[in-house]
Amino acid sequence: MGCPVTLRPIPPIRHPLLDKRVRVPASKSVANRELVLSAIAGGRSRLELGPLDPGDDVRAMRQAISALGYGVEWDQLGHVTVSGQGSGAPTASATVNAGEAGTVARFVTALAALGSGRVTIDGSPRLRERPIAPLLAALRSLGATVDADALPVTVSGPLRGGAVDVPGGQSSQFASALLLVGARAQDGITVRITGPLVSAPFVALTISALKARGVSVKLGAPNTYAIKPQKVKARSLVIPGDATAATYPAAAAAILGGEVTIENIEARPRAGGQGDVRFFELIERMGCTVSHGSGVTVKRRGPLYGINADVQDCSDVFPTLSVIAAFAEDPTELAGIAHTRGQESDRVEAVAAGLRAIGCGATAYADAIRIEPRPLRGGTIDAHGDHRIAMAFSVAGLQVPGVAIEGADSVTKTFPEFYGMLKELSR
Repeated sequence: MGCPVTLRPIPPIRHPLLDKRVRVPASKSVANRELVLSAIAGGRSRLELGPLDPGDDVRAMRQAISALGYGVEWDQLGHVTVSGQGSGAPTASATVNAGEAGTVARFVTALAALGSGRVTIDGSPRLRERPIAPLLAALRSLGATVDADALPVTVSGPLRGGAVDVPGGQSSQFASALLLVGARAQDGITVRITGPLVSAPFVALTISALKARGVSVKLGAPNTYAIKPQKVKARSLVIPGDATAATYPAAAAAILGGEVTIENIEARPRAGGQGDVRFFELIERMGCTVSHGSGVTVKRRGPLYGINADVQDCSDVFPTLSVIAAFAEDPTELAGIAHTRGQESDRVEAVAAGLRAIGCGATAYADAIRIEPRPLRGGTIDAHGDHRIAMAFSVAGLQVPGVAIEGADSVTKTFPEFYGMLKELSR
């Protein structure tokens, strides 16, 4: 019998990379925020996604805002034109399939609350399990009609607005969803984020996107943001490369040794930028050299070292860091990851199981993982339908012969050409 179609053996490279240069897709996080803002802006916005397919999540957002009645054109060169509604809102009723995309489910639910049509949002079985109730409760308190506390849910406006509390411990996307549409609520919106805020840089990314479109966001008490009713400007911009996607070729250099440059990434930390660029600071602590110029270059010549780090603010990169840690000389502990149990998979358990499958010691805790390097061997990794698990462990297979990924097709969520990129590294 043949292998299942989703089982992908990883051809090993097993030698240092020699000055490799690769590119990654446009940032899903930036693109999906800008698509929503383009829809509610006055006038036409032009977004440049570049030649690489940005993946299922961005396509799902494009399809969602189109289904809501906003004009969207996307050509084969990655140019997206969105005809914004300005002060109006579509009245059409619609059904939106968010697929596996949490950003689509949460952002489009808030966007749907601006219009008078009945919009039903649904998604994959796993997405139905992921948290969204706090956002639905917030929209209901702000005047929207919401018929459920989980997906599938039907929402209609108008969104009256006002002040609302949302918890920050499960997802930063609840707050971002409300902030994105705040300028179009009848009375504006004041959002107070309660408790610890996971992935805080993503809220800063949202605020930066709003300000770039002329929206005034006032910071009151800590983690409290007020947006009055106001215009949202159309804009043209090039969507930057995805910082999280860039961790995979960087990890290849860390594991194999040698050097790789990711050409379309700005990896220096900056206010309102992609928070996952912190990954590059962390791999410097692990023994890599990182230099910034035209893109970001990662080199490793000596050994890898284990680290202790809280990665609550950049948790999407913890699977990549965990795989690198399996090749280090001493243990690694990564904390601040409890909320990743509610993502595309239970990532804490999935990463620990994947590491053990290739011989590494791994212990999953409620909010952390401990990685204890041991001699590694080939094995089959169950990605649990999670693109980040599939990509991180595929990189491990570049060094360890006999690694295969069950569910490798999940990479289409954010990096459809991922395996083509690995082939570029092997040449």
